[in-house]
Amino acid sequence: MHIRNAPTRMMKELGYGKGYQYDHDAPDGIAMGQTGFPDAMGERVYYEPVERGLEIKLKEKLDALRDARSKSNKG
Repeated sequence: MHIRNAPTRMMKELGYGKGYQYDHDAPDGIAMGQTGFPDAMGERVYYEPVERGLEIKLKEKLDALRDARSKSNKG
């Protein structure tokens, strides 16, 4: 429900958008406790960088973000 747009009063009353965290307002620009996936579905990984070129740095960043998100969801 947190990712649903709430342009009307009725939608707001139904809980649309409730609890949404704007990434740009969060430290480091990422709302760690929020996901775009339903809880029952779990988090999906659609991209895994390879160990060459610029993707090495991308992998380091993604690994750090995934680790931080995992820790924030446990705590």
